[in-house]
Amino acid sequence: MKIWELLPWGRKKKHPADSAAHAAEVGKFYNKNHDAFLKVYGEIIQAFRTNNLDNILHYQIQTIGLSAEQRVLDAGCGVCGPARFFARNAGCSIDAVTISEVQQKASEEYILREGLQDKVKVHQADYHLVDTVFPKETFDKAYFLESFGHSPDKEKLLKAVWKVLKPGGEVYIKDLFRRVSDNWMVQYKIDSEIKKINKAYIYDVADLNDFVDMVRKLGYVIVFIKTIDIPLEDFENLSISNEFQELTGIAKIDNWEKYIFPIDFFEVKLYKPEYDINKGMHRYFLQNVFQLQMNHLNKNEF
Repeated sequence: MKIWELLPWGRKKKHPADSAAHAAEVGKFYNKNHDAFLKVYGEIIQAFRTNNLDNILHYQIQTIGLSAEQRVLDAGCGVCGPARFFARNAGCSIDAVTISEVQQKASEEYILREGLQDKVKVHQADYHLVDTVFPKETFDKAYFLESFGHSPDKEKLLKAVWKVLKPGGEVYIKDLFRRVSDNWMVQYKIDSEIKKINKAYIYDVADLNDFVDMVRKLGYVIVFIKTIDIPLEDFENLSISNEFQELTGIAKIDNWEKYIFPIDFFEVKLYKPEYDINKGMHRYFLQNVFQLQMNHLNKNEF
């Protein structure tokens, strides 16, 4: 590798990995570490979270915009901790997808125990293929809670989600994104740590700039990209992740003083245009018309 390739502007565009093979490895990872995840994280497998888990989950209900009449896709559901909470507290119906058969079995047991069979259904599937699992334009909302990064082909994934999302529907993503620095040595250390994360967790930490370009080309409207609007003092110390590392030996950090934190947590919301020029007062009216003009589309084609 040449030194210039380590710089932010010298990075080569990578070709997406085989999503099917990658998904199989993700499934094996969660099957193997299922008990460790439950011991450290409980039923809410999110690293960036509040001390009182109800706070982050209620926040997500509001931010995603969940309500009782909606049908919702949970893409990368873990053991359906959030899905069950959302069904109980927002009243929405949720189809949850996991690649892990161990997580699917555990989810079904939790769902049955809580009497949520009519509200939450869990499917073992590769979320890159949701368009083969569910009919076209099924969902009002789709969300990824620290699961988006498991995809090595995010374009394929969001294309599949687009197909099963209703016009006017929204996608919510909460995940890790690559940090950037104007110091080439710091950037080198950041990228080195990200490589370790990707390898250890069968992950593919997204680059925010690449992500923005990609979703805009796919036709999504970016509603927001931001940090999470909960007071920092309410957040659980990220050392919970280190507990998991201590328990499993995965991506263990031996020297925190010299460690450069390589990622930012962002939340993103995307909107699928409705392609309805009759909604002249709609806040996305101009984006809808632009998509129609650029792609020579009409609503009947969707």
